[in-house]
Amino acid sequence: MDANAQSVHRDDVETAASRIAGRVRVTPVIELERGAFGLDMPLALKLELLQHTGSFKPRGAFNKVLAAGAPAAGLVAASGGNHGLAVAHVARELGIPAEVFVPTSSTPVKLARLRSYGVQVTVVGDYYADALAASEDRAASTGALVVHAYDQRETVAGQGTVGRELDHQLVGVDTVLVAVGGGGLVGGIAAWYAGHARVVSVEPERIPTLAAALVAGHPVDVDVSGVAADSLGARRIGTVGFATAQSAMVHAVLVSDEAILDARQRLWDYLRIAAEPGGATALAALTSGAYVPNPGERVAVIICGGNTDPSDLIAKVRHSAS
Repeated sequence: MDANAQSVHRDDVETAASRIAGRVRVTPVIELERGAFGLDMPLALKLELLQHTGSFKPRGAFNKVLAAGAPAAGLVAASGGNHGLAVAHVARELGIPAEVFVPTSSTPVKLARLRSYGVQVTVVGDYYADALAASEDRAASTGALVVHAYDQRETVAGQGTVGRELDHQLVGVDTVLVAVGGGGLVGGIAAWYAGHARVVSVEPERIPTLAAALVAGHPVDVDVSGVAADSLGARRIGTVGFATAQSAMVHAVLVSDEAILDARQRLWDYLRIAAEPGGATALAALTSGAYVPNPGERVAVIICGGNTDPSDLIAKVRHSAS
């Protein structure tokens, strides 16, 4: 299959938006003044962590399930946590069974919330790739619909509705910064903005799935570790997201774990937003200087996830004040 056939396009995102309308929240955009987070520039944040289940993931999950239809065996998915929560939410809303496989690297916060949805949860392996293999085996034996976390066209198109929504809320944006794990979100947003605005992918230095693939010219395996591994811990970029990002000429930058944690703390200190590390990764590109906008460049940042224990953020503020 050629890259164009794998890529998602703007009309796919339009179709997804119509299909999932009324099932997902329109999340707010906040425009910040010059000086916010110590940055000498105006900035807009798309607060997708306020989506159902605390991340953008229900958009893609709803689009996949509604497009494909659910068999009697229900749904099966693998996830570091956020996608699993989305599939559990979709299953509950549509009244169908689901099983979610998660690795041991999934955080206790995400595991506890996932179990609260009443779906079957199976913990297996150390990382997302291990959970994915186990979920595929289960689907093969039961006939359940596989709802992939990022590497299905319907999933990527659904995630692209974040970009479509942002475009309607913030006219004239020049650049959108997007955190990357498996590539579903960046692929979808790139599909929407291709030819209209620059999309910049932001990844942890310790999980450079898209950056490595862009250098190689195709998806490759990378090591997975670091503070954002539970949400951005894909071992390899998805073929659909990669093809879409590559054709849209997405620019890739990397940030350190220290920069991610610093951006996360700044979100809390300045706005009282408790983002998970993966959710703060895109902002880290600006606060660390990994991405430096041109004068007058209008930048939007996707804050994509908030499934976290905020106690360490609060403790740090108390410690600093004491």
